[in-house]
Amino acid sequence: MTQPALFIAHGSPTLAIEQNAYTSFLRQLGQATLKPPRAVVIFSAHWDSPDQWLTTDRRHETLHDFYGFPEEMYRIRYPAPGDPELSEEIGSMFHANNLHYRLSEGRGLDHGAWVVLRAIFPEGNIPVVALSVDSKRSPEEQYAIGKMLTELRRQNVLIIGSGGLVHNLRMIGDEDSKPFPWAVEFDDWIGEQLEGWNLRMLFDYDKKAPHVRNAIPPYGREHFVPLLYAMGAADDDRQAVKLFQDYRCGCLSLNCWKFGAEDEDR
Repeated sequence: MTQPALFIAHGSPTLAIEQNAYTSFLRQLGQATLKPPRAVVIFSAHWDSPDQWLTTDRRHETLHDFYGFPEEMYRIRYPAPGDPELSEEIGSMFHANNLHYRLSEGRGLDHGAWVVLRAIFPEGNIPVVALSVDSKRSPEEQYAIGKMLTELRRQNVLIIGSGGLVHNLRMIGDEDSKPFPWAVEFDDWIGEQLEGWNLRMLFDYDKKAPHVRNAIPPYGREHFVPLLYAMGAADDDRQAVKLFQDYRCGCLSLNCWKFGAEDEDR
């Protein structure tokens, strides 16, 4: 069984308690679209570190790494199992590619991971290995780290990058704001490069993409880079398909991209 790689926008933490078109899409993704994976490997924007970390837990705690949200959100638990054997395999892949890595036990799943996974796999019974991102690495390096894990997709492991293509909290509008034209133009440009697998342009997005300073502020780069990690994991089968697109508050982009072909697509 071959799984795709996915980039999934996790939006606001309130996604965990919302009922809307995006949460319906994510439920459908897990219930009907995806074949059940044996495990999930997830790169989260909320684990940004110059070191490459991966979890080794047998059971994950739930991190409530946000402030000022409804009390019910702090009562949510998503105690997904880990997969230490898969963690060891990932470590071997990193070692073979001369990537220094560190092991984390007991960190827990941050909301960039569990909010998305809970929406897709609500039973919480699929093993999860969480990995950090490094927003200060070059796009080429971020893509290359994802590429190191390509073989896992052919072992029925789903690889996810969780972040947000347009994620500038200082520019969000009202809840009922229509999508801001600059946000749409940026998303459309990124989409064109993804569909053409145009790595030259994507790796130079910081200079080439329209409205890039609005879409990816210097303090928010970590939300964009999970896209490159997920995309790299499908380097052997360069297909990109947008599965969903919507906006909240004018410029909080909610989208999902699928990279690589599944068995049924071959």
